[in-house]
Parts: sequence; C-alpha cells; structure tokens
Amino acid sequence: MELRDKKGLTEREFLELYAKKSYPRPYLTADVVLFSEDLSAVLLVRRGGHPFLGFWALPGGFARQDETVEQSAARELREDTGVQNPALTPVGLFSAPGRDPRGWVVSQAYTARAATRELRVCAGDDAAQAAWFRITQEAEGISLTDGACTLHVQDLAFDHGQILLRALQLQRGL
Repeated sequence: MELRDKKGLTEREFLELYAKKSYPRPYLTADVVLFSEDLSAVLLVRRGGHPFLGFWALPGGFARQDETVEQSAARELREDTGVQNPALTPVGLFSAPGRDPRGWVVSQAYTARAATRELRVCAGDDAAQAAWFRITQEAEGISLTDGACTLHVQDLAFDHGQILLRALQLQRGL
C-alpha cells in the first residue's frame, strides 16, 4: 500500500505536481582562493570573457549536475590554472543579490594553500592569464601586486574581493 499525504497524494504524484511549480533557481558556482604556503601570495586569473572581461578574479566557474560543488571547485581550478588536487576548505556561501550581472548566481567558495615553487601555473579554459599576486597589508587595506600591476580587493571581478578577505581571515585563524 502506497502512503498518501494530507492531500491524498502518493510521493510520485506529489513529485509530478512539485516539478510543475515555477520556483526561481539560482545558478551555482564554485570559487577557489589559493594562497601560497606562507599566505604572502594569492593565485588570480585574468578573465578572458564577459562579464568582467580583462578583470582579475579568483579561479572558478559553474558547477555541473554530476559533481559536488567541491569537485566543481577542484575542476575549475585545474581548468583555469593547471593546479591539481589542493586540500580545499570551505570559506562560505556568497549569495548577495546582484553579485553577478548574469543573474541569480550563488557561489560556494573554498580556500587552500600550496607550495608556489612546486606548481606550474598556466592559464586555461576561459582564463586569459594566471598569476601569483603578492599580498601586502596597507593602511587603506590590502593590495595585490604581480610586478606588472597593483590591485586592491575592490578591483577584483564580482565579489571576489570579499571572498578573498574572508578566506584570508579563515587561513589566519581570525
């Protein structure tokens, strides 16, 4: 005998009706804040496509239905930078309205540390460039320098500056 809910529906009937409802659905992404072992540098990618074409950002991208969000983060890091298999630690979920001009995009961010001298970083997929940026604490905040340019966290694409700051606090144990 099939169980029925208060409305007299079986689970199959409930799911058929439920699927027909129109709930807005967010896009799901994963971003990675990869620091050097001593937290003196962070790996960034220059975006090769819209939105934020040419801006520096964290490696990341859209999750696939056949993988966990952590697997998506590892895959995106590998595709964007060539870095493989870091030990990822969750930073948090970022879901502020308007954080991405493409629509309702929610991102699960992760952080990790890596020995920079052991990594061969190369831009791939939709990243035009990948580079390590030295992190410097200044009176007005944090600056990021790769030798050719200097950025402040608010200069990063999307809300990646906020994600970077939260990951840095997490890694420093604050």
